Amino acid sequence: MLKLKNIKASVEDKDILKGLNLEIKPGEIHAIMGPNGAGKSTLSSVIAGKEKFSVDAGEIEFEGEVINDLAPEERAHKGIFMSFQHPIEIPGVTTTNFVKAAVNAKRVAEGKEELTPGEMLRLIKEKSALLELDRKFLSRSLNEGFSGGEKKRNEIFQMAMLEPKLAILDETDSGLDIDALRIVANGVNMLRSPERSAIVITHYQRLLDYIVPDFVHVLYDGRIVKTGGKELALELEEKGYDWIKEEIDNK
Repeated sequence: MLKLKNIKASVEDKDILKGLNLEIKPGEIHAIMGPNGAGKSTLSSVIAGKEKFSVDAGEIEFEGEVINDLAPEERAHKGIFMSFQHPIEIPGVTTTNFVKAAVNAKRVAEGKEELTPGEMLRLIKEKSALLELDRKFLSRSLNEGFSGGEKKRNEIFQMAMLEPKLAILDETDSGLDIDALRIVANGVNMLRSPERSAIVITHYQRLLDYIVPDFVHVLYDGRIVKTGGKELALELEEKGYDWIKEEIDNK
């Protein structure tokens, strides 16, 4: 589904990713862990196509197509979804109207007809129930005055509505209490399928108790330096990242 081949990326002339390789197949969940400054958020932004980040070398291939030159909205229409560490607020635009516009824009890009109001309402009811969202929540301006947990839950609701092929969750667990973490994780797990994949970027192993990954990768100094299963996340939780640096230095 997704192949990153020797990706080198920078922001404001500072090199962040330094030859990163990664392959994600349909149906897989990959967790990305690493210390602050390793390049985790840069990785997610590069895949999503955020213009602030420059891809200086390498190829981003999605479903067999090189997408380096595609705009963020074009990548989204192809099925790439990214949640943000700090979701933006849009006063005056309700969550319901925002997701209606997003869903119909994606359908039009796929050559499908827009959903009728009745079809849209049924879909909103189904997905909001999945995430235990109060319908009053959906009539509020997008993220305005929301708590951190509400913002994250709202993003997972958007993901559920859009049903992307590849979801990138950038520190979705940041600031969540246990109950909110469980609800968000349940929403992600209910969307798991053989056709959909996800990248879960996190500092903490606790999220991976709820969203069990197929692979855990350690991102260090702009490269993936170690890959394993869920047990690797447990080892990182116990030991931190110093032992990874020692392994690299001893090679």
